[in-house]
Amino acid sequence: MDMDENPTGNTRMLIRPIRDIATDIRRDWKNVYFGAVPYLDAMFSLYSVADPYYLDSGRSVVMYFLANASTWRGETARRVKKELNAILKASR
Repeated sequence: MDMDENPTGNTRMLIRPIRDIATDIRRDWKNVYFGAVPYLDAMFSLYSVADPYYLDSGRSVVMYFLANASTWRGETARRVKKELNAILKASR
């Protein structure tokens, strides 16, 4: 997640597609916790948290992923979890 400064001096968040974030997760988390697998798999089909995933919302998919990702640790995990939480917060 990058910050971009516009001409008025305000910063805004540049939000990456959820599927791109899922690629980073899969690349870093070698033994994905079984409870997180279906949510991570679903994230590959999402562009944003506003997208539907069958009868669920993209927002709920990301929230359930985060709830099941407590065993994923390290610098990448901290950065990506922070990014996902910021996306959820921005989408309220």
